Amino acid sequence: MTLPMSRYDRLERWASLLEGSPSSRLTPFRDVEFLPAVERLELQVANSPLAIAYADPVLRRAGLGSDRFGDGAAFFDLSRFQAHRVLCSCGYIGTMRAAEVARRIRGIAARERLRRLWPDIVRPAFARWVAARSRHAT
Repeated sequence: MTLPMSRYDRLERWASLLEGSPSSRLTPFRDVEFLPAVERLELQVANSPLAIAYADPVLRRAGLGSDRFGDGAAFFDLSRFQAHRVLCSCGYIGTMRAAEVARRIRGIAARERLRRLWPDIVRPAFARWVAARSRHAT
């Protein structure tokens, strides 16, 4: 049975799991930008941020198929750039720390939340502002 979760909820859960992880040091994926897409999709690393996510039964029930790079990027709906920024070794100086990975994931989640709110809050407010300006201009 698949448990429906929004992208925002999946990202927030992942970030929370990382923050609560007993291991604060994680293993990044190495040099993913240099690999062909087919190889990149199959990458799997023990103690990676995706391994932490895959250990969670809630995320597995929501559809996370494995802790492979491709499955994780697809499940969390990460762009190539986002997956690289969150998971690749070249984005971290020294050790990959769970708190830093969680911070980056929360940044993506915050943008997702704003994107979801845009049609409901911002667009009508922007339309009212434009209409008010056009009334004053005439």
